[in-house]
Amino acid sequence: MHTKSGDNTGKPEKLDFYQLWLRNIVYWPYFLILLVLSLAGAWLYLQVTTPLFEATARILIKDETKGAEDSKGIEFLNMINTANLIENESEVISSKTLLFTVVKELGLYAQIYTEGQFRDLPAYMTCPVKIEAKHPDDLSESEKIFFTFDKNQQMVTISEIAYPLNTWVKIMGDSLRFKVNPRHDGTYYKQYYYSLVHPAAIGWEIKDHLEVTSISKSSTILELTLKDAVPKRAEDILNGLMATYNKATVYNKNTLASNTLYFVEQRLAHVAKDLDSIEKQIQAYKESTGSIDISMEGGLFLRNVSDNDQKLSEINMQAAVLDQVEGYVLAKDNKTGIVPGTLGVNDPILSNLLNLLYNAELEIEKLKNTEGPNSPTLLALNSQIKKIQPSILENIRSQRKTLEARKQNLRTTNDNYSTAIRSIPQREKQLVDINRQRSIISGIYTFLLEKREDMALSHAASIPSTTIVDQAEATAYPASPKPNRVYLLAFAIPILAGMATIGIKETFNSKVLFRHEIEHMTVHPVIGEIIHNRTIAPIVTGKNERTFIAEQFRQLRVSLTLNKNKENFRRILVTSTIAGEGKSFIALNLALTFALTGKRVALLELDVNNPNISNKLNISSCPGIADYLQDRCSQESIIKQYNDLETLFVIPAGKYPDNHFSELLENGKIHDLVDHLSGSFDYVIIDTAPVSSITDAYILSAHCDITLYVVRHKYTPKVFVERLDQNDQLINIAVVFNDIRARGFGKYHFGYGYGYGYVYNANSKKKETAGS
Repeated sequence: MHTKSGDNTGKPEKLDFYQLWLRNIVYWPYFLILLVLSLAGAWLYLQVTTPLFEATARILIKDETKGAEDSKGIEFLNMINTANLIENESEVISSKTLLFTVVKELGLYAQIYTEGQFRDLPAYMTCPVKIEAKHPDDLSESEKIFFTFDKNQQMVTISEIAYPLNTWVKIMGDSLRFKVNPRHDGTYYKQYYYSLVHPAAIGWEIKDHLEVTSISKSSTILELTLKDAVPKRAEDILNGLMATYNKATVYNKNTLASNTLYFVEQRLAHVAKDLDSIEKQIQAYKESTGSIDISMEGGLFLRNVSDNDQKLSEINMQAAVLDQVEGYVLAKDNKTGIVPGTLGVNDPILSNLLNLLYNAELEIEKLKNTEGPNSPTLLALNSQIKKIQPSILENIRSQRKTLEARKQNLRTTNDNYSTAIRSIPQREKQLVDINRQRSIISGIYTFLLEKREDMALSHAASIPSTTIVDQAEATAYPASPKPNRVYLLAFAIPILAGMATIGIKETFNSKVLFRHEIEHMTVHPVIGEIIHNRTIAPIVTGKNERTFIAEQFRQLRVSLTLNKNKENFRRILVTSTIAGEGKSFIALNLALTFALTGKRVALLELDVNNPNISNKLNISSCPGIADYLQDRCSQESIIKQYNDLETLFVIPAGKYPDNHFSELLENGKIHDLVDHLSGSFDYVIIDTAPVSSITDAYILSAHCDITLYVVRHKYTPKVFVERLDQNDQLINIAVVFNDIRARGFGKYHFGYGYGYGYVYNANSKKKETAGS
């Protein structure tokens, strides 16, 4: 029988919800009380807690690129990075500066309420007036200040003093003004109250309820979420926050543009002075050198030299023509020939003279064939030729002088041009340096002019760098607390808390509570469970006894007689760890249970230190076993029959010996007595002392077939059960779980046992399952 009962397969235990239900339902009044208290607390929590509504809005953050061609604004100065990082802008939107501004604009520092039964209600929309402070930053926190409003006279009354609307008044040291609430929904209450709070405190409170998140990693759209007791106020705060943010971005952009425009204007004035100085320097240089444009002047000189060279060629050609004409005239011997051409010579007199000469010679040639040498016509023509020739020669000499003069003049001019051309590179280098400075300053001046126009346009545009995608919109139902969730938690928490407290209390109890604890702590089997005896009677079994505890003793008897090893346990030792665990009760009723079947049973009262079986059965305790062991009486004299049952015999403890009882047990006579009883009786049941203090049980166990080790519910320490496996002096140990008390508030629920108990209904005379 040294096998551990229960599951030894090593498989993980599965959670059995039905077992869990049965294990805890027995405490239903405890759970009911917790549930009622929890639901009442949830209802009260919903009454006193101000519900918060959630409003959401979305805003698109755009990347700023000011000006044109990716260099707008002051980007050309590399002063700032104009890209708006989404993380930075989310922090800017939720900054305390913007929140404080919104608080002041909406007048949220003056909180107006109406008194309710469980909590005060915000009057953001139900109050016909709103309060404005002249100096919000100087406000001091105030207690509740009650007031009424007369809608007919449009007057606010505080402490019997009436104040008109739209007029600054002094109330408790603060300059306030009552104005018509544009958000009033038409509801009127008899009385309101307000309390002043510093705007910073309200701003921090809003910041705690404000969330700014990006809708996705790749998006620049920010979602603003705010929880507030008034849906409309949450919407106004978000819309005001986005509008303030846009105003701030426009203001920052305009401020930056103004500062940059001022800087550009200053630079323009300075650069203009430098440019004017360079222009004057160029003008003075040109005046000192007499040059307008050196490059053009050099080209002009070259062209003039070329023209002069061409003119010299023409003059030389004309001189050659004159030489040829002169040779023609001087070489004439009155013979007709071809007159030289006058190409290039534009003198009409010479041409006419040559034509006359040619015609005269041609006439002479014609007349020679018809007239004689002395012909008056020929003589007249020869005379004419002689007159013409000197005229031609004189003309040629005159033109040659003119050509020489012109040639000399052209050569002088060319020499001057050559000298001027040689001086041009040095002057041109000086002018190039001056022009380079002028070009640089002129470029800067032009660039600054363009930027001034860009800044002027940017300052005039005043376009925010964000776009409101969705205006704020609040939910119709509170975001927190949610009644369904609160009641669900109020229903679940007490059940879980109750189960936890019960489980913790039972788990960390140092005493044995459950059968499965015994099965986990020792390998010895649990062969019987005995419930708590509700009566003070020591005997709970009998012929007509049909109680549940009587049935449990019958089950114990069957376990001993019909065990799986088919062993006949005739000599049974009953012991326990400490006194008070009910071993005598178990031994007495087990003996009665065997005797009721007609078996002869001998019950030995060997707990000499605390004998009580004989007293319970009204049997004389003397003589007894102690007397027999001291040879004061015989075996037959100590065996006494129980009057109510013929098959039950009791051997009392007898008089407490002078020597230690353990020493008497070792004199060998107890062995003879047990052998004698085994031959005369069907079962011998020995009730002995607990094993923790006395060794009697170890001595007697050698004479028995089985040891019934009694463990009492809520009494036996777990540590003793854990040490039971180390006990090798007791033979064939089997555990009896005694005095199992009902769990919870049920009359028949004995759930500390194996997991199921049985409830016996005396009226219906049948067994019913009882939950663990």
